[in-house]
Amino acid sequence: MPKRDQRQIEFGDFQTPDALASQIVALLKDRGIQPVSVVEPTCGLGAFILAAMRGFDSARQVIGLEINHQYFAKADARLSEEPRRPNLDLRRGDFFSFDWSSVIRGLPQPVLILGNPPWVTSSGLGAINGTNFPEKSNFQGHRGLDAITGKGNFDIAEWMLIKLLEAAAGTRATLAMLVKTSVARRVIAHAWRSKIPITSATIYTVDAAKHFDVGASACLLLCSVGESPGSMECDVFHLDKPATRLSTIAYRDDTLIADANAYDRIGHLISDEGDPDLRWRSGVKHDCSAIMELRRLGPDSFTNGLREVVRLEREYLYPMMKGSDVAGGRITEGERWMIVPQRSTNDDTSAIAYRAPRTWEYLTTHGDALDRRGSSIYRKRPRFAVFGIGPYTFAPWKVAICGLYKRSDFAVIGPHDDRPVVFDDTVYHLSFDNEADAGCAGRLLNSEQARDFLNAVTFWDAKRPITVDVLSRLNLRSLARERGEELNIGNRLFRTV
Repeated sequence: MPKRDQRQIEFGDFQTPDALASQIVALLKDRGIQPVSVVEPTCGLGAFILAAMRGFDSARQVIGLEINHQYFAKADARLSEEPRRPNLDLRRGDFFSFDWSSVIRGLPQPVLILGNPPWVTSSGLGAINGTNFPEKSNFQGHRGLDAITGKGNFDIAEWMLIKLLEAAAGTRATLAMLVKTSVARRVIAHAWRSKIPITSATIYTVDAAKHFDVGASACLLLCSVGESPGSMECDVFHLDKPATRLSTIAYRDDTLIADANAYDRIGHLISDEGDPDLRWRSGVKHDCSAIMELRRLGPDSFTNGLREVVRLEREYLYPMMKGSDVAGGRITEGERWMIVPQRSTNDDTSAIAYRAPRTWEYLTTHGDALDRRGSSIYRKRPRFAVFGIGPYTFAPWKVAICGLYKRSDFAVIGPHDDRPVVFDDTVYHLSFDNEADAGCAGRLLNSEQARDFLNAVTFWDAKRPITVDVLSRLNLRSLARERGEELNIGNRLFRTV
């Protein structure tokens, strides 16, 4: 597949092969879907419209919308050659300025909303100054820092599908969309949470490498809407083996569950609220690894990512473990070090100038690179500020896991060279004052019950399967009581024998 240009990236351009579109239409027919009207909101070269016109004898009205004038012209030309053409309304226009509610509600029912929306995120568009973008709003309802850090980023397709489901609510309609699997799950969770009347939902995983030459986890999301919500469960199949159920995801206790059956067995371990004494934290976020991360050459001699050799004081240096170190069990790694210039993000960094003058000179020498960090979390903060730090960062003992790996292995990590170990921001950890408490938490988290629980709530095919939200769902206090363990946290002892 040829390399995509910036415009293709901006529009999340993964054109659906004709064979895949035909396979999906055949699946829908096998499920008894016989639409009178078909809508393709981003029709591209027209693969889905063509497959629908050929496959659904029931279709009397077909609407296709496409913003790209070249694709529109090619789709119009190829569709005009079809011998069977129901009332075809092919329009050139922008999804984000289209009145979908009026269109869908004005069509003869049942309606099938079919297609392959763009596979691009809001931050991906921002990186290339893209303009094919919905009106900005915090539609996911995040608050505070969640709205300006990672959680503020979203897939454009997620926004589009939610708008389509809202527009179709109360009608007899089915939505069948090719999307990233993570998008499908978030859309279903949002619909269930928001009481959008989904009467049923099914996911069919798709071989994205075969059809689109990409490594993303993709699927066909199939949702039926009606007057009122139905079951909050969604069976998962593979498109090539649609008779074999792989799993059932569900909405339980206000959260999306990866394995409903497993969760029903182990769900008593869920945490109803965040525990202030057991709060999972991420590692240090600095967004400038070439400057802030070092390798030690000698007692006070280091080299950075630019291969510069520097001499720095000890005061702001901490032994560091990356996510790969934690996942690989290299818990005594001491060659990596990180500059941590603050104890909290708002601390004045000017004190470094007289407390550690060589470190201050090093930071100011590379000040331009640090000042160019793009994240909004650094705005109006002291110069050289970092994020994801607090007393927990400097606790001597930690239980840690890397969020990127597809396994629930927790490492108990103590100080190195009489300094607390810090992590990069792919790592999540609990902090402890002593080895005994950290060891107890490590045993609990590596127990069979904890693994079963995490398997029930974790989507291992996600780019970052382990998150703070996932980890916070496990109630360690309940697990300790169930196992008869002594868990000393916050100067309180929890034990039931």
